[in-house]
Formats: sequence, structure tokens, C-alpha cells
Amino acid sequence: MSEAFLVHYILCTLPQQYDPFKISYNTHKDKWSINELLTMCVQEEGRLLMEEKEKEIVNFTTPGKYKKKDQAKDKGKGKIPPQKVIKKEIVCFFCKKKGHVKKQCSKFMKWLDKKGFTRPAEADGK
Repeated sequence: MSEAFLVHYILCTLPQQYDPFKISYNTHKDKWSINELLTMCVQEEGRLLMEEKEKEIVNFTTPGKYKKKDQAKDKGKGKIPPQKVIKKEIVCFFCKKKGHVKKQCSKFMKWLDKKGFTRPAEADGK
């Protein structure tokens, strides 16, 4: 098989993302060797990866409560709408009651004493 045929075959089997790359090859008068084609494909793959990362960054948006008029007025002021704060209730893992944690649980302290274990240093209030 000739090298020109292999280069053509490789170009034909590239995925659709490489279409601009193929067009670029076809518009040049110079024909590439297989080594040159591989080098160019590696460069093109790096460019496509960078392009994909840029799309991810550009497409990251947050929902806002501004209308178009407000956006034009506030443009460049760097205002970000406040986020809702989620409050979780504290629940003891030992007695399952709300309002305290295991190391502050009186039932847990009694259980430790009953079993003969020493109390954790955090539970002593120090």
C-alpha cells in the first residue's frame, strides 16, 4: 500500500470532530507523510480537548432573579444573587434525639461508664 493511500484512509476514519482538520489538510498543497499526519493529529486532539474545557467553563451559569433591565443597569457591578442556606438539624447517633451530638449525649456517657470505658476528651468540655 502506498503511503498516500494510508494517509487518505486515516483521514477518512477520523471522527466528525476532526472535520475542520480534514478540510485544512485538503486545502494545503503539501501532502503529509504518516509521521507528519500522526503529529498533526496529536496537536489537533490537544486543541479539541482545550476547546472542550473552554466550553465547560463558558457554559457554567447560575440562575438569577434579574430581569433584562436590571441586568443592564447592574452590569459590571459584580452582584451575585444570595444563595439559600440549608440548615440541618443536629441528631445524636446514639439516642437518635435532636439537639445534641453523640459526644454530648448523657445516655452515651452513662453507657461508657457502665462498660468501663473512659470518656472521650471532647466530652469533658475541654
